[in-house]
Amino acid sequence: MDTTDPLTTNSLDTLRGAVRGEVVVPGDPDYDEARAVYNAMHDRRPAVVVRAADAGDVIAGVLFARDHGLPLAVRGGAHAVAGYGTVDDGLVVDLSPMRAVRVDPAARTARAEGGCTWGDFNHATHAFGLATTGGVVSTTGIAGLTLGGGMGNLARRYGLSCDNLVEADVVTADGTLVTCDAERHPDLFWALRGGGGNFGVVTSFVYRLHPVDDVLGGVVFYPLDADVARNWRDLVAGSPEELNTIFVMVLGPDMPFLPERWHGRPVCGLVTCFSGPPGEDAKVLALLDELGPVVGRFVERMPYPMVNTLFDEDLPPGLYHYWKGNFSRDLSDGAIDVHVRYGATLPSMESDTAIFPIDGACHRVGPEESAFAYRDAHFSAAFGTTHTDPADNEANIAWTRAYDEALRPHTQEAGYVNFMDTDDQDRVRANYRQNYDRLRTVKRRYDPGNLFRLNHNIEP
Repeated sequence: MDTTDPLTTNSLDTLRGAVRGEVVVPGDPDYDEARAVYNAMHDRRPAVVVRAADAGDVIAGVLFARDHGLPLAVRGGAHAVAGYGTVDDGLVVDLSPMRAVRVDPAARTARAEGGCTWGDFNHATHAFGLATTGGVVSTTGIAGLTLGGGMGNLARRYGLSCDNLVEADVVTADGTLVTCDAERHPDLFWALRGGGGNFGVVTSFVYRLHPVDDVLGGVVFYPLDADVARNWRDLVAGSPEELNTIFVMVLGPDMPFLPERWHGRPVCGLVTCFSGPPGEDAKVLALLDELGPVVGRFVERMPYPMVNTLFDEDLPPGLYHYWKGNFSRDLSDGAIDVHVRYGATLPSMESDTAIFPIDGACHRVGPEESAFAYRDAHFSAAFGTTHTDPADNEANIAWTRAYDEALRPHTQEAGYVNFMDTDDQDRVRANYRQNYDRLRTVKRRYDPGNLFRLNHNIEP
């Protein structure tokens, strides 16, 4: 172990000899590319980036960081809006080159490497007419979404992403590769399903798949109005689980199906995914039309993967993001009033609010059956600012924090970890509720030194 200079030429040569992928350091031609992350708010300069080709590379990176006292960041599909996928003067294990997916159509499972995005995953599984709950933007990584819980367009029917996880390969803090499932290392398997990246680096995930081929998908826009939100709340309570709708507030986008007079004006909408039979499509469209005056609609039959790409072009890498989130048992009239008030003052075209339903299959898993603790919540809101100019950071962060404070009287104590930002560390215990102490026990077993601390951290 080199305790005086962790990045001597000899130590880096040793690391390069242990890694099949790339080892990138400052001064290398591709260093700026290697250190870049999705959220431009986090402009960090790692000492080393290990672009892993396989689990062996991950082990080498973890051991190097541990043995040389370097802070360790883990990057999966590379969104990591809170910025935990990078670090100043530390080591980044970048799994994004590890993107293989192997589908077993007979068993209805898929094994996916930890750097996969949901676009990678959906492409592979759709060839067999199968899918599982994944992100609503295809560039989202499977790892971060699943480890935090995983809400998406199939959640009401098939549960969260973590509810469909059946096995995982994990590199722990001592460099051991552990395979866990309901029988092997069940405590670790339990903790991974909602407990975030606290316990190790997941190099592959095995998911349960479901028959999903074409869906009725798209978006419907209405004028921004509290009555539309209240009507949507009633729709969620009474609609079949095959119908997943996400309530959004945005400034009207420049899209051909939205009249020009609505471009740039506050609107609300429903991102829709109906995975039921085509014979029910007309009924679903009628339900959407009843929520309020429709000002623009693009909803049609499409392959399931497509519904998760509808907003990819609007959210490219390199924008500035600051998010908050919460859970609520009900979407109260008071909460709706707050949302509509802030929806009317969205500070940029890229900013939005999204309210996800959490019910149906999500509620058929008990609050202590996985680390995802808020099984009594019916809604989860994600809100905040996304913008192009760093000069707007301070004002937009202040706007988001004010929005968050205004919602607190109408929501539960905590929020979904995947919507939390770096200044939400004081909410971690509340985020995990009754499961927090058990998670600490698992953390002490697999990471007693808190090597994996760049996350919404559960201290050992």
